Amino acid sequence: MEKPHVDFGIKLFGADAMAIPGLYTYVQGLIKDQVANMYLWPKALEVQIMDPAKAMQKPVGILNVKVLRAMKLKKKDLIGASDPYVKLKLTDDKLPSKKTTVKHRNLNPEWNEEFGLVVKDPESQALELQVYDWEKVGHHDKMGMNVIPLKDITPEEPREMTLDLLKNMDPNDTRNEKSRGQVVVEVLYKPFKGDEIPPDMDGPNSVQKAPEGTPEGGGLLVVILHEAQDVEGKYHTNPSARILFRGEEKKTKRIKKNRDPRWEEEFQFTLEEPPTDDKLHVEVISTSSRMGLLHPKETLGCIGINLADVVNNKRINEKYHLIDSKNGRIQIELQWRAS
Repeated sequence: MEKPHVDFGIKLFGADAMAIPGLYTYVQGLIKDQVANMYLWPKALEVQIMDPAKAMQKPVGILNVKVLRAMKLKKKDLIGASDPYVKLKLTDDKLPSKKTTVKHRNLNPEWNEEFGLVVKDPESQALELQVYDWEKVGHHDKMGMNVIPLKDITPEEPREMTLDLLKNMDPNDTRNEKSRGQVVVEVLYKPFKGDEIPPDMDGPNSVQKAPEGTPEGGGLLVVILHEAQDVEGKYHTNPSARILFRGEEKKTKRIKKNRDPRWEEEFQFTLEEPPTDDKLHVEVISTSSRMGLLHPKETLGCIGINLADVVNNKRINEKYHLIDSKNGRIQIELQWRAS
């Protein structure tokens, strides 16, 4: 394809500078190739989003991970202690990372929390563990990480592993020589037998099973209050969230002077039957301890959520508009873990 003709002119003090002998030819040759190439079309750009072979892979097993504890974590905050939690996922997995609960003000936290991760290629995938310091405002600081290649795990054999936390997985990075503490996990890889794959094991709404001791026929209702946005009080804005369910009340921590609070707190309710006909009530409130205030407590908004959807879908993670709030929204994740 021929390049299109590019013409131009340059005015200098009202005169045509291109009238200077030789200048027009020189300038045209200088910019012609670079400018003209920008207008050549059609052009095709091939971008391979995913390896077709990997995209067609089916689940071959389940990796059970029990996050036991962390030890000797290094404090990230200059003032006060750290609030650690663990994120875990398999490499080459497009599903969101799973998270433990946050252990506030603790550099030697114990979780004993179990997770199930779907395995598609045990020869190439690895379990990635990252420990973060939870923050009320702003990004969460990474305290350290490590990985466990699945090929190093013997199927059907539970194994407890103590991992040193690293800055990254670059073996030549001298920052990995710094002590960041350790995390202890127990892993068990269970390959599926034959062609049988448990239903819903590979979906984005898959959740772990309820813990042992959960009533038969019942389960565990998990409520995760992530954050709220654009909440504002008339007299003060120190938001916390309150959950009301079957006469039981649970609360998040209060965050002072913040219209966009971030809680990332998890609450659990053990139930003897699915809450198909129940409703969960969540209220965002602001309280102030200042003396002499006529309004020490005020409501910033509320929402009622029917739980039939979470029983049917197993997991819901949505933002809801708060009632009695001008622009307020709250992000709530709900899980139903059947026994």
